[in-house]
Amino acid sequence: MYRKKRLVLPFLLPGLIGILMFYVAPFIGGIWYSLTDGSFENAFVGLDNYSKVWQNGMFQLGLKNTMELTFICAPSLFLLSFLLSLLLNRIRPAGGFFRSSVLLPYLMPSSAVLIIWLLWFDYGGPVNHQIFLLGGQRVLWLQGAELRVPVVLLFLWKNLGFCVVIFLAALQAIPVSLYEYAALEGAGFLRQAFSITLPMIVPSAFLVFILSFVNAFRIFKEVYFIGGAYPDEPLYTLQNYMNNMYSKLNYQNVTTAAYIFAGIVFALFGLLFFLQNRAQRGLN
Repeated sequence: MYRKKRLVLPFLLPGLIGILMFYVAPFIGGIWYSLTDGSFENAFVGLDNYSKVWQNGMFQLGLKNTMELTFICAPSLFLLSFLLSLLLNRIRPAGGFFRSSVLLPYLMPSSAVLIIWLLWFDYGGPVNHQIFLLGGQRVLWLQGAELRVPVVLLFLWKNLGFCVVIFLAALQAIPVSLYEYAALEGAGFLRQAFSITLPMIVPSAFLVFILSFVNAFRIFKEVYFIGGAYPDEPLYTLQNYMNNMYSKLNYQNVTTAAYIFAGIVFALFGLLFFLQNRAQRGLN
């Protein structure tokens, strides 16, 4: 066994070296920037940068909006992908076309999607036209707090397919005989879902949940495409703050904000791992 591991090591080294050079080393090196004043002498100031950034109004706004959008997008993505995967799994093999088509938004260029989205949610676009036909008032979807609606929908539409594929792979790995035996014993849909489906897909469900949060934390791309570098306050995210600080060459604020956010993300993921272990022990 040890000899086999030694044979694999040369194939892993290029990837490990790349991770160390482009991820680990910059992450560790950036800590120094967050602890200095950015002057010519680059004097050490300790945690002063962290205190200043944490008290910055735009940082607080960006952090608040980022967390709000994350806790809207991630659970919605998880729930919708799970329900859609259950539906597609029930109509197999007739649902082959639909299982393939859910990945199309994930593969489409973001610039093309942006143009379509702006046309759809324009004041005179199809969405407002349908609202008007139903007796409602047209909405300025691309301004103010209403801008969150197209951003969240764009995020869900772009990321739904990938999560559905993971759920489908987990669902299709469950032996059909388990459901047949449970049905013979009189177990209904809910009993089968909680006694068979849920325990069998907990690892995959947790992976989808983690990916949903990771993608939700990266919602800046959708916000930037629709709202620009300085969107309205309800859509100003933490990534907007860091991007604007970077454009001003304020590397101390960028790195400090990044490490504060990284600490929050690590704490959140640690909590999710703890809850996943508790759930698995409870189901087993």
